[in-house]
Amino acid sequence: MQAEGLAASSFRDPSGFVFWHQGCMYRQVNRSYREHFDLLIHSGLYQELSAAGFMIRHEEAAAELVRTADGYKVIRPTLVPFISYPFEWSFSQLKDAALLTLEIQKIALAHGMVLKDASAYNIQFSEGRPLLIDTLSFAKYTEGRPWVAYRQFCQHFLAPLALMARRDVRLSQLSRIFLDGIPLDLASRLLPAGTRGKFSLLAHIHLHARSQKRYQDGRPVGSQRKLNRFSFLALIDSLKSAVAGLRWQPRGSVWADYYEHTNYSPLAMECKRKWLDDFLQALQPRQVWDIGANTGFFSRLASARQIPTVSLDIDPAAVEKNYLQCRQEGNRFLLPLLGDITNPSPAIGWGNAERMSLLERGPTDTVLAMALVHHLAIGNNLPLARIAALFSTLCRTLIMEFIPKDDSQVRRLLASREDIFPDYHEQGFAAEFSRFFSIERVEKIEQSGRRLYLLKNKSTPGAETRPH
Repeated sequence: MQAEGLAASSFRDPSGFVFWHQGCMYRQVNRSYREHFDLLIHSGLYQELSAAGFMIRHEEAAAELVRTADGYKVIRPTLVPFISYPFEWSFSQLKDAALLTLEIQKIALAHGMVLKDASAYNIQFSEGRPLLIDTLSFAKYTEGRPWVAYRQFCQHFLAPLALMARRDVRLSQLSRIFLDGIPLDLASRLLPAGTRGKFSLLAHIHLHARSQKRYQDGRPVGSQRKLNRFSFLALIDSLKSAVAGLRWQPRGSVWADYYEHTNYSPLAMECKRKWLDDFLQALQPRQVWDIGANTGFFSRLASARQIPTVSLDIDPAAVEKNYLQCRQEGNRFLLPLLGDITNPSPAIGWGNAERMSLLERGPTDTVLAMALVHHLAIGNNLPLARIAALFSTLCRTLIMEFIPKDDSQVRRLLASREDIFPDYHEQGFAAEFSRFFSIERVEKIEQSGRRLYLLKNKSTPGAETRPH
């Protein structure tokens, strides 16, 4: 059950706000936004975008749900199964979100409207594709006015994509630091000198950054220049070309190719898949998180059952491969995300409450932790007691694979370091996890010393969670 009241992330826009009431999410539209909201609905823009799957659907709610005196209407948007953030997306996820934002702007212009902001946080992934969730992002278009969202689009989308493609994919994590996008002067400095020879990057990042600096001295900046409709369309096309021209190939990663070099025999892999599928059949969870999912091989056992599944991994190449496969398959139930359970996404923004931490977005029904515990315990020096305690906050049921010390993967971890883990054995694992979970089933994986545990949380984690 979500807490009643204003959503922690919804306070910056004077056009309206999101709130929770009796477990349902609503959005109030303020009177100051009335003209723009009515145009959105009556121009046919909302119908076209929602029918195309580009924008979240909503229904009008009862007038008595208005929360303040300046309320005009209340709408009830469709809920997104899981809220994610740009620094958790793969390269292609961010690229698809950028291209969607530009396509929406182009359609909006044909209906006499413009995006007044272009924040990546206005996009979420639902049913395998990006989706605009901010219904109040539109304003009536006035001929000759500048596009006020131009700078924000460049900072939220183009700059991180350029840095990921042309410098290092891990620079996507700068978005965790800069809530309103990567500053263009910083992006300009970090990008290779050769990007100045690419007209789109020269114009929209390097020269844009320089013009921003001039504007600080009172001179006009690119995002302040007046645009007629033809020039506006040309700007959108130029940005689209810039984004589409950026590419990154996931290669050179151990984890992205993990299943091609695993120590499992075909029989062991099939046995593990069979037991996991059997556990999922017995549990029938409403939502699954697969932590340390790699390219999502086992995540797909859950998504194939039409269970919304968050597939988390630390490796950008593995997450990229996972997303590209989802896109190719048209998988509507799997959401690949970049995430490190040893350093999960923190709560950021105003009051450390505007964007939720990964842990605050739980608990989920079931967590999968395949071939993970040895990396946590031995690779990261985490005591089994700490691991068990953390997982008890994440889920109601846990499916975890235990890997013994004589396994080749564990021996590899210990090859270059002293074995300071006398308590890492199956008895120690079972003892520590039994403090928080009841052990429902244990199944041996054939041709392997590994075992698959089905664990049920003894408490009910996350009785109250902060609203999205």
